[in-house]
Amino acid sequence: QVQLVESGGGLVQAGGSLRLSCAASGNILQINAMAWYRQAPGKQRELVAGFTSGGSTNYVESVKGRFTISRDNAKNTMYLQMNSLRPEDTAVYYCNVNGIRAGWMTFGSWGQGTQVTVSS
Repeated sequence: QVQLVESGGGLVQAGGSLRLSCAASGNILQINAMAWYRQAPGKQRELVAGFTSGGSTNYVESVKGRFTISRDNAKNTMYLQMNSLRPEDTAVYYCNVNGIRAGWMTFGSWGQGTQVTVSS
């Protein structure tokens, strides 16, 4: 099994910054895609930022210029640097990783979620 452990959430004032981490562990042979999602109360989960299998990145319009996704392939870890945070960024943030694990089995895993709260 592939497990994802998230960290870095918390409470911050508007305009502040947070950095989320997502570490993947298990018998991972290949990672094809990594992404961050968020879900605010009463809303659907939305894609915030992600890497495609080709390595390019994409962001939801509302975070462009403020959030930066990055990864450390050697550590199978993904990060989300969030700057200029706004109250509307308040949500539970989840990481999602898809790839191939031992036995050449595909996998798709979600992190446990980390709360980000931005006060006005």
